[in-house]
Amino acid sequence: MEQFAMSILFLTPLLWTACLSVDDSTSALRETAASAATAEEQCLSLRQLRGQLLQADDREFHEDQIMDHATEVSRRQNGTSGVHKGMVSHEAIEDVSITGTVIGSCKTYLCGTFAKDRSCQCNDRCTRYKNCCADYVEQCASHESNRMVAPAHLPYGHPSLKNYPRHNGFTLWLVEDFDQPIDLDNDPIWTWSDGGLKEGQVRFTKEQISFNGGKMQIRVQKNTGSQQPCSHAQTEIVPRKPLVSGELRTRYNMFRYGRYEVRMRAPHVQFLKPQVDGNFVASMFVFRAASFRHWREVDVEVTGRRAGAISTNVLNADHTSRWHRWIEQTDYPKTYPGINVRAEFHTYAFEWLPGVIRWYIDGRKVREKRNDNLKVPEMSAKVMLNLWIYRPTKYPFGGFELKNDRFPMQSEYDWFRFYRWNGDMHYPPSDMDPKGLSKDDLYLTSNNPCDGIPQVGLVEKNGRQYPACYAKCR
Repeated sequence: MEQFAMSILFLTPLLWTACLSVDDSTSALRETAASAATAEEQCLSLRQLRGQLLQADDREFHEDQIMDHATEVSRRQNGTSGVHKGMVSHEAIEDVSITGTVIGSCKTYLCGTFAKDRSCQCNDRCTRYKNCCADYVEQCASHESNRMVAPAHLPYGHPSLKNYPRHNGFTLWLVEDFDQPIDLDNDPIWTWSDGGLKEGQVRFTKEQISFNGGKMQIRVQKNTGSQQPCSHAQTEIVPRKPLVSGELRTRYNMFRYGRYEVRMRAPHVQFLKPQVDGNFVASMFVFRAASFRHWREVDVEVTGRRAGAISTNVLNADHTSRWHRWIEQTDYPKTYPGINVRAEFHTYAFEWLPGVIRWYIDGRKVREKRNDNLKVPEMSAKVMLNLWIYRPTKYPFGGFELKNDRFPMQSEYDWFRFYRWNGDMHYPPSDMDPKGLSKDDLYLTSNNPCDGIPQVGLVEKNGRQYPACYAKCR
């Protein structure tokens, strides 16, 4: 790496000479106060780069990649098309990552973001501090009039408090304190699901979601009623299930990067016996899976396996109708000692950002996942809260003791909060109007036959396309 550092110095001889001159005899450079200040700033920038390079002796990258990018940056800065590699500016060289990949791009960072360890920034304050990335004007400033402005009446939903916790870099966008019932057929944000997981024993219905005592309850019980075979949420026929439960979900795929929080208590599998293990999955998650054209999912799942059984998952796949182990990363089965998810309310949260997800339990970070062989989801999704029971099998997900389950059982949700990440310029739309969503966001997005959302598109399955089934609102 020392050789590479010297090659950088060799490629910028005039600038390095100026730097040494500043050290030895700054008076020789100070023809004017302005030129001296410029020389000192250039010297400091190159000294910092050289020091970083000398410390990075465990990383390898090719000189041509650095100089090609530096040449292109200089060309843009100088408005020329033929800048020689030996005549690049120090700003161009500084716009290169020590890891060997090009950085300093608002196209990569996303507009509105800030990180103190970056060589340049992409937020609206960078012009003041003169540290904007080279493509800031093209990527961000030229679209300033289209940037999302937080409405004055935030948060959306049904908040009951005057003040809520704040999180740096996020704006509180949606709150449900459950102090009043949500009209699941007419609410502009929330609705209910008529789905039923293939691996589960439950069919979701509206009647299993209730609001009492400042909380939302989702109840599982024996299925003594009748449901239409067609599920709008599943976009297919669902066989009759032995149990019914509920799933609260947002109407559209309009949520993406942000902080998601819920305070909830998992069910007792036997009445007033929180120490008894059984089988259930009580969850908060974001999910995009319109007939599995794009499967995107980030989960917090509290299960009946142990008193402290909490799992976190992420899934990312395209054009698949089946689960495969390579589309998911999970920490299941994981147990947290000293926690009883059935006896007490606990707060679960995750921060979903470009390239990284962080999960929290009662304010403590318990997991972080970054881009690797499984990428962090990047598409908008729906928010969902549900409770379900796994089907009888040798190794049931959610707990081995299916035989201990007694019905009815219910989970309780004290509140839900969504903080939009300030760097996301697209989701949710500032007015929460689905007209701002893309055609792909609206693909087969109906949740139940009464939500008034048309099923637009064909079901994609096993390489073929089919019309979605249809159920009547009743």
